[in-house]
Amino acid sequence: MSEAGQIELFYGDESHVCSEGYVPYGWQFPGEDVCILSEKAHKINCFGFINRQSKCYWKTTEQNIDAQFILEFMENFSFQIHKETFIVLDNARLHKSKIIQERIPYWQKRGLFLFFLPPYSPHLNIAETIWRKLKKEWLNPEDYLDKDSLFYAVNRCLANLGTNLNIKYAKFNEN
Repeated sequence: MSEAGQIELFYGDESHVCSEGYVPYGWQFPGEDVCILSEKAHKINCFGFINRQSKCYWKTTEQNIDAQFILEFMENFSFQIHKETFIVLDNARLHKSKIIQERIPYWQKRGLFLFFLPPYSPHLNIAETIWRKLKKEWLNPEDYLDKDSLFYAVNRCLANLGTNLNIKYAKFNEN
């Protein structure tokens, strides 16, 4: 139904980018010193939705992402939709909090529906791909030099998602 354009299907998730940098692995010549300069203790928290066409809605903050943050994000998003829209979320406690659960009937009247994945199934949430690609591919080492550079770079990458930055998802064939 999503590929036919009858509904919108998004996957939602949150993550953070820390100014300490993301270095999953590295190598160097024997005796060579390698360092990545950075400030300590700055963290950019991100929450967003993405679909298979790399259309993305997101918000970044230096504050912690809590249920109230997600409620406000979803509330604003619910006024932007033009057709039935489904959001796939994991089972994080804040996604299923009381204030979110109380708001679901109102969102459903606007055409916004939430679907929760089974526990321990991050592989089913394509939104996880945003954060992996952001940290491993799209941010440059110099983006981590200070808080302002990191905040700008994260928002620049997310703003370019769907235009200059795209994610190619494998097609799922129902047979």
